[in-house]
Amino acid sequence: MDLQQTDLAILQHALTPQTIGTVKGPGQDGNQYVFITADNQHVKIGEFVYYEAPVQTRRQQILGKISARKLIDHLPDRIFADTETSPEVIAALVGFTYTNPEIYEVTVDVIGYFDRNLGFMNPRQTPDPGAKVYLASDATLREILNRRPVGEVGSAHIGSLLLRDRDAVPITLDVKELVSTHMAILAGTGSGKSYTAGVLVEELLRPYNRAAVLIFDPHGEYGTLAAIRGHAAFKSQDGYAPTVKILTPDNIRIRISSLDYYDLLPLLPEMSDRQQSILSKAYAILKRPKRGDYRWDVSDLIAAVYEADTQTDNEKSGSSAPAIEWKLEKLARSPYFDPLQHCTPKDLFEPGQVTVMQMNEISQEEQQVICAAVLRQAYHARMNTQKEKITPDDENYLPYPVFILLEEAHRFAPAHEPSRCKAVLRTILSEGRKFGLGVGLITQRPGKLDSDVLSQCMSQFIMRIVNPVDQDSLKYGVEAAGRDLLKELPALTKGQVIIAGACVNTPVLCQVRQRLTQHGGETLNAPALWQSYFQAHHQQDREAAQAPVAGRKRPQTVRGVSIE
Repeated sequence: MDLQQTDLAILQHALTPQTIGTVKGPGQDGNQYVFITADNQHVKIGEFVYYEAPVQTRRQQILGKISARKLIDHLPDRIFADTETSPEVIAALVGFTYTNPEIYEVTVDVIGYFDRNLGFMNPRQTPDPGAKVYLASDATLREILNRRPVGEVGSAHIGSLLLRDRDAVPITLDVKELVSTHMAILAGTGSGKSYTAGVLVEELLRPYNRAAVLIFDPHGEYGTLAAIRGHAAFKSQDGYAPTVKILTPDNIRIRISSLDYYDLLPLLPEMSDRQQSILSKAYAILKRPKRGDYRWDVSDLIAAVYEADTQTDNEKSGSSAPAIEWKLEKLARSPYFDPLQHCTPKDLFEPGQVTVMQMNEISQEEQQVICAAVLRQAYHARMNTQKEKITPDDENYLPYPVFILLEEAHRFAPAHEPSRCKAVLRTILSEGRKFGLGVGLITQRPGKLDSDVLSQCMSQFIMRIVNPVDQDSLKYGVEAAGRDLLKELPALTKGQVIIAGACVNTPVLCQVRQRLTQHGGETLNAPALWQSYFQAHHQQDREAAQAPVAGRKRPQTVRGVSIE
């Protein structure tokens, strides 16, 4: 056989469907079927298979996903008890001559046939007994799993299909759906959630997206994204080069007059009911219609407090204002809330720019208020710009969609605790889509994240989770992934992720690609740091001990211990 014939034979083999089993009958529900196979290599949970059936006069490949398998026939158990002799040898002696004596019953959940305009269409008919089941080819999966090909405008190359050879089936996400219908990255500690978020941000900043992104970074992990500046992978021939803004705590400022009454309460020491009532009246006094862009500060609020206190009709009139003034002075001393300086939407957002707000030195109460203020202002900026209520010279003018990523989201929207951010997030997640404001939530404790907030995220990235409470919360908050894939959560390793929801055509198991920039959230190597510290300082101690010192006697030691 010459070289041309060999190439033709390889091509024909690649195009020939790989049969892996025969249909036995329907499964436990109307959307399942069961097939029998001796092929243990390809019947993995989450693997894609198909059968062929006529649909509207055309023969279609009806795709399905393996959800369960069990061994139904095998060599006698006694054969496996002898560890010194090969089971195949014993089997041959007693008359078993099958190459694969193990038989498996495999359950498949039907996905449907793929229509380029409508997506997957489920024919609602299981295959007949005796029908052949085929392994879906890499080429077929590349065509039908992804809504957009790699490198197309609006695509995000996140990694490759986990159950196939690396890079054989790239997985790309639909960025339009990802950022408009909101997303959540849910993973246990050390599973790679921040790494995955970094890959997503890289894709959003590539020339084929040029997104406007803001990251709330409570731990200072995303500073390494600064390496995007000047990186060849992010440049294009039309001169595009992304911008990276890193706002350290020293650069974060929120204008006090942009806060509302409920923002103020978490920033003040515990307030009595009477004090809260007076502060509420004082805030209302400040918000009376005034000329121009009225910007008040803490001294204005204190003056309003005294005015509100004297208007109280009871014997305690005027007694609460000094106590409230003392508490408000604490707010005046905060470096993050300023009478004039402010992180405006125009500063934070721009297409082709990622802004990282590093809040690792800021208290949790102040983080929540800063986040609530920025989210609320961004929401109003997009809404008022869309409704043409503000002009381009306004600091809140945002004529393009924006995407906001919240790391440690359970801090900002806790499940069973009051939070200033939670109400704002609920509003944005339910209404932000029509105004072009997308949110991404990242958490290692989905069980501690508010269920209403989680349920609004239509794209999910789920990584290894071992905690039973967190696993249980996913059953009710994440419907798109499917129970069969959620069972795989404890078995996933670092960098492996279940992707489900609006950004992909069907849930997939994915291996996250390597980042283009360095990851900033790596776990410290404590033993290595101990070793290097000890060696460096031990060397200094030895040099100091050996150095001659005038007039100094050498200390006497007993068995190596100084007795001076």
